[in-house]
Amino acid sequence: MLDTFYRLPIIFRLIFYSVVKNLKNPIYAIVGPTASGKSDLGVALALRIGGEIINCDSVQIYKEIEVATAKVSREEMRGVPHHLIGYVSPEIKYTAADWAQDAARKIGEIEARKKIPILVGGTGFYLRALRQPLFETPKTDERLRARIRRIREKKGAEHLYKILQKVDEASAEKLFPRDYVRVSRALEVYFQTGKLISQIQPNRATPPEFAARIKIFVLNPPREIVYEKINRRAEIHFQNSLVEEVKRLREKGLADDTNALGAHGYRRVCEFLRDERTLESAIERTKQDVRNYAKRQMSWFRREKGVIWLEGFGDEAQTQESFWKMIDSV
Repeated sequence: MLDTFYRLPIIFRLIFYSVVKNLKNPIYAIVGPTASGKSDLGVALALRIGGEIINCDSVQIYKEIEVATAKVSREEMRGVPHHLIGYVSPEIKYTAADWAQDAARKIGEIEARKKIPILVGGTGFYLRALRQPLFETPKTDERLRARIRRIREKKGAEHLYKILQKVDEASAEKLFPRDYVRVSRALEVYFQTGKLISQIQPNRATPPEFAARIKIFVLNPPREIVYEKINRRAEIHFQNSLVEEVKRLREKGLADDTNALGAHGYRRVCEFLRDERTLESAIERTKQDVRNYAKRQMSWFRREKGVIWLEGFGDEAQTQESFWKMIDSV
């Protein structure tokens, strides 16, 4: 058996040794709402403990989607290695399960280098998929998804929620009426397979070894200041040629209904370019979209178990000092 082990590629042996050695070493996750300073705190932590950052944002994964993504610049990285940023083609339907698989691989590679993985981002569903592997679901039926999307556009997300209540009440009880992504996925599974997603969900894979080592810290800055930052950031994005970026992507053939162009800001620009709203309306609606998203992010993390709350913004000295004391006690 040992002979078989030593015949494995060296990278797998290094990962194995690293996992055994690092069984008790924590993996840090810095999450929170949009515009809360997660990247600043993540870089500061990496410099302090010898870490590498793994992006946990569902928009920053895409190539060519730049202006409205708040990707960290090379200067802002301050020499800290960053992973899973700008590596997926925008036409690809990249999922939380895809990210979890990629992130797990990066965690192994980072720990093999005797560094500490630091997950940074605001996509709570990604982080949950990493800690609690998703159940197997059928491949997306794009025509069915388009039909569900048209129903939402015509009658609203709450109407889809009412449909889910009728076909899968157990799933509906766990979701918010306006949680379009998860409501629509539950409906897709039902109409594709005839099975209830609430019955399939318990059939999850075993969590990875490192799942129990992930320590989640949630930034909780004052809501009104977050909203002011969001509004200002949206205005800057439009000033910094967001419309031109979307035009270029559409000219290359990227469809409006891709995940990439469905992101906040991009979706409203597409509506503007289709003459469905004015530019001013696109800007104001984007501000509202992102404020609503920030609110949903905080609601999501309040439901997560075992998280540690950090008051303030991640770039504030007082917040960082409180954080250093917390991690010293972890």
